[in-house]
Amino acid sequence: MTGVNEGGFGGSGTGPPNSIGFEQFEVEADVGIRAWGPTREEAFAQAALGVLSLVADPASVSPRETREVRAQADGPETLLVAWIDECLYVHEIEAFVVSRVEVISCSDNVVLGRLHGEPLDATRHRLGTVVKAATLHGVSVQRREGYDEVQIVVDV
Repeated sequence: MTGVNEGGFGGSGTGPPNSIGFEQFEVEADVGIRAWGPTREEAFAQAALGVLSLVADPASVSPRETREVRAQADGPETLLVAWIDECLYVHEIEAFVVSRVEVISCSDNVVLGRLHGEPLDATRHRLGTVVKAATLHGVSVQRREGYDEVQIVVDV
């Protein structure tokens, strides 16, 4: 494990009920994100924040603007991949960095959310890893006892 973010303030452990967070894990030549929250919406939001935090530190970003993001797919796992790819698309095309991710609704086939952040400013935002895309390798969307947990691997 290379990092843990629980509730946006650091911490440890995985997925206790009523908490939110994400952690990174290493995969050969790629990076994995495991995220959790009391609802699927929170777990998807934390997964996107986890992936986007590889690109730029959310703590250095001000939530000055929002971007709406929508994805759809045939099932929960492919929806998670599509959601992450749509969030990465906004970052890549608009040079938009994120401080917070909000998911408004999430079914088995459609997710709608908002990215809170601002345009990239190289003088203020420390850039990290270039994330190319989400993969289907090891993807999972699960309801656990009292919380939802998702896992995604991204190509870096």
